[in-house]
Amino acid sequence: MDLFRLLNVNELAVALSRINMFPYFEVAHYIVSVMSLREQPGALEVSRRSPLACWFSAMLHCFGGAVLSGVIMAEAPVEPLANSTNILLASLMWYVVFYCPQDMVYSCATILPIRLVLTAMKEVTRTWKVLGGVTQASKKYKDSLFVMIAVGWTKGAGGGLMSNFEQLVRGIWKPETNELLKMTYPTKVTLIGSVLFSLQQCQYLPMNRPQLMLLYTTFIVINKRELFYPQWFNPPPRGMV
Repeated sequence: MDLFRLLNVNELAVALSRINMFPYFEVAHYIVSVMSLREQPGALEVSRRSPLACWFSAMLHCFGGAVLSGVIMAEAPVEPLANSTNILLASLMWYVVFYCPQDMVYSCATILPIRLVLTAMKEVTRTWKVLGGVTQASKKYKDSLFVMIAVGWTKGAGGGLMSNFEQLVRGIWKPETNELLKMTYPTKVTLIGSVLFSLQQCQYLPMNRPQLMLLYTTFIVINKRELFYPQWFNPPPRGMV
């Protein structure tokens, strides 16, 4: 785009598209995902009563997108478990967030500047997950726009779309919280990203991939509404939900 050339940000866009998500961005994704689980009503009680159920719920938060997109693509839903490094890393983040002595890790992560950075890094990984889902679908269903959108959406927001199943693991059933009935901001913005990347993949959008990645990543990081939730300034006391 001429605007990118005029602003001289093409190099920045290319550099962003080449960033390796592992390990730092992936760690941030796991920490924020597990913290999101911990802050669910009753999650701390479940972590004391049944660590296995708590761990399984945490893995759904961390890898729900990969599991759900695999189901849509007729692949084994256990495929994410094949990467032992990521599973061990996510499990370690789950352990330190829930069971670290004196709650040191969770207490540090809830400090506003630190949480802002972690959440921003997690949003960066969202771009790569959505793009990965669109690319994966395009290889099997070339030029099938709606399939690309569906797979990109589920890969980027699978944790939210599987929230009812994750709640069942913790013994909770709240069908009124279904993401399709009342979509949260992450689910909405992921759907927007999936549409944009699918249009770009099908060459309906006059923009190259690095430029779109830069625009979308900047947009979701800046507009992450959860960054400004009041409870971040006053995190709940330890042991409380």
